[in-house]
Amino acid sequence: MNCLIVDDEQISREILAKLVERTTQLDLISSCENAKEARKVMASMKIDLVFLDVEMPGISGIDLLESIEEKPLVIFVTSKEEYAVKAFEYDAVDYLLKPLDYARFLKATSKAKDIFESRQTVQDGMTNLFVKKDNQLVKIRFSEILYIEASADYMLIYTESERFIVHITMKALNERLPPGDFARIHRTYTVRLDKIEGVEDNMVVIANKRLPIGGSYKDNLYKYLNLL
Repeated sequence: MNCLIVDDEQISREILAKLVERTTQLDLISSCENAKEARKVMASMKIDLVFLDVEMPGISGIDLLESIEEKPLVIFVTSKEEYAVKAFEYDAVDYLLKPLDYARFLKATSKAKDIFESRQTVQDGMTNLFVKKDNQLVKIRFSEILYIEASADYMLIYTESERFIVHITMKALNERLPPGDFARIHRTYTVRLDKIEGVEDNMVVIANKRLPIGGSYKDNLYKYLNLL
């Protein structure tokens, strides 16, 4: 995976670079001391994974991530554990606490590798996906999915007849769904558009269940609805 280090502390960048060098699945493309430099690199080269410091002067790691349209996989690097919750709100793969430990670093990058390899482009005509259930692979037709709910490190896929639990991030799962058929309406929910029965008070109604619409997702949802 092509990776990028973004950290305002030189020592942290050097330590991260050495850890990356020890890890065979990683290829360090660049090491940046601020968000401005990182943007230039990401605009010119394909970056698969970013080791991103949360606290940086000027533009923070969170601000940088919010400003990127095509987001790579992200592992936050921070000295404060309270940023962990914030990291997962932004679909980060993981977070690393300073001082960095190689065993913990390897665990985070292995998780990123699994997600990276699980991604695939939805091909024209593809109508389903397969998930593991009770030691077998079960087919789920896209047309049967009502909505998807995030729960910690797992996704709950609700269909018309049952629920499936999948170990994957919301971002990675959304990339496996056909574009135009599904929309993310909240950091916790993705819905199948043709299953929406109504929109009431910033809530989407599907199968008599009311799901919240996040403020940052409202405009995108309304783009897909055939409003009169």
